[in-house]
Amino acid sequence: MLGKRGISSSTLKIIAMISMLIDHIAYILIAPAVRVNGPDSSIYTLYCAMRGVGRIAFPIYCFLLTEGFFRTHDRKRYAFRLLLFALISEIPYDLAFYHSIRYSGHSNVFFTLLLGVVMMSLMEKAQNHFRDYRIVIMIYLAAFAACGICAEWIHCEYGIKGIIAIALLYLFRMSKEEQMIAGCVAFCWEPAALFAFPFIALYNGERGSNLKYIFYAFYPVHILLLYFLRCLIY
Repeated sequence: MLGKRGISSSTLKIIAMISMLIDHIAYILIAPAVRVNGPDSSIYTLYCAMRGVGRIAFPIYCFLLTEGFFRTHDRKRYAFRLLLFALISEIPYDLAFYHSIRYSGHSNVFFTLLLGVVMMSLMEKAQNHFRDYRIVIMIYLAAFAACGICAEWIHCEYGIKGIIAIALLYLFRMSKEEQMIAGCVAFCWEPAALFAFPFIALYNGERGSNLKYIFYAFYPVHILLLYFLRCLIY
């Protein structure tokens, strides 16, 4: 899984999936025990540590989203896959996190990533169709504002903060060093998330193993399995 000089996108995906799994185990399976034992218990320390590890996942997802946006051969299919799995994931997400088959107060992270792709598409079209940088900047701001407002309106995970992170990783993509700095700025509100960037900095541009559909399917499948496991335990 190690590339010649760094790690591939498939390795980053695996790191993100493991991080997310640890986070969701804590939230879905351990949090009920924390509520019983209280914040002074050792299980609360374990819970906090696991949630901290989980903060690594989303910055990696945002980075891989920008990489995938430029590497895909079909932007519409790319967006459609995100929409499809956003819809597939919503019921497992609501069951596992909000104990309801339909909870309107939050939406899963695929919606955040989908809005990020919409925003990047609008920004790219502005750059390709207009020579006046003032018009380009205005469209950039409009695309960001529209997607950010939409993220808050549908209450998707990370909301406008997620849109800000995707926007900065997109805008500073031409320089790896500047992109890493921009990413750290985007996640300065979540210190544990900054530990994602040493992994991202090791990215070597290689694809690695083809984990595309495993990467997409892992999200709803593992959430649903954890939900069933919680039902058995509690």
